Amino acid sequence: MTQQRPAEPQPFKASVGPQLVEELALRLLAIHTAFPATQFIAEVTPQLEPLELKGRIATIAAGLRRHLPPDYPAAMRLLLALLDAPPTDAEGMFSDGWLLWPIAAFVEHYGLEHLDESLQAMHAITQRHTAEFAIRPFLLRYPEQILATLQRWAHDPSFHVRRLVSEGTRPRLPWAARLPTFLADPAPVLALLEVLKDDPSDYVRKSVANNLNDIAKDHPELVLATLARWQQGAGDERQWIIRHALRTLVKQGHPEALRLLGAEAPEVELIALELTPATLRIGETLTIAVTLRSTAAASQQLVVDYVLHLPGARGAARAKVFKLRSQVLAAGATLRLLKQHSFAPVTVRRLYPGPHRIAVQVNGVILGEAAVQVHAAED
Repeated sequence: MTQQRPAEPQPFKASVGPQLVEELALRLLAIHTAFPATQFIAEVTPQLEPLELKGRIATIAAGLRRHLPPDYPAAMRLLLALLDAPPTDAEGMFSDGWLLWPIAAFVEHYGLEHLDESLQAMHAITQRHTAEFAIRPFLLRYPEQILATLQRWAHDPSFHVRRLVSEGTRPRLPWAARLPTFLADPAPVLALLEVLKDDPSDYVRKSVANNLNDIAKDHPELVLATLARWQQGAGDERQWIIRHALRTLVKQGHPEALRLLGAEAPEVELIALELTPATLRIGETLTIAVTLRSTAAASQQLVVDYVLHLPGARGAARAKVFKLRSQVLAAGATLRLLKQHSFAPVTVRRLYPGPHRIAVQVNGVILGEAAVQVHAAED
């Protein structure tokens, strides 16, 4: 039987296309009969095809700017009239809320001269989708005013708003321009995270951890000192933040980060590293089997990862670290771990044929590696 080639996952940009433009136009026309829906659709839709996600969003926002009333507050009132009731959970932000992304971009690109109206708009939008990108130029233009607003929003009844406090201030937020002021001095951000460290929403706590992970890339010692203080009297939820915030430093084998997690220099030996099959195609799955044995006289905390070295577009190897297990291993005990690693195509990381090396890393120390040959998927 011929194996079917795995279906390519749909990129995010596919959700921001002609159908979204038409839906947005018709909804605006329903509340504002002067809106030139036909002209808007005819003008914007042909521009989208060659663009990636952020370019498509910006293009739709620019079309809205040209076809809505020139007065920003008046245009914003029309756009906010499209908002449905806020969802009661964190699901659906990137699957059901695409229509709101151009509206958030409208605030981002055209609202800087209207601070109060834009803050009100972001407060409303973020409860239904996200304003984490929209708020960043305001942080650069009005740092004192926005930080004061975020301090208030850190206590907002909506967990979506509280999450914006953390997510919008991430110095290295993916898909967004960096915040050079906070890259240089993250103290104002840490003050906000201090308020949110025990937030009742795991959606907010995950954002806090991601923000700290960002900051740790430039200020590892500051983050380690913060988390060491947070660890005093920490419950399970805050301990999760600490572990998640340290993930990059742990993958780098940072000794203080590992000590903070109770993982000292490992006293273990790698008994076996088995990769099955030895040859596979893009789209198939590799089984990784790791056997470790303790050489210590006492129990020890182990953080076990595997490092995948994969070829890039021009042949240069890239490395990506994946979690295997974090657990206490008794003196003299043996630990066997199994992991299924999929080589299916993903939108955020393109795969190329060639030799792939997998190394076992324990508490930041590489104990051994093996190789697998990956071929192109069958036609």
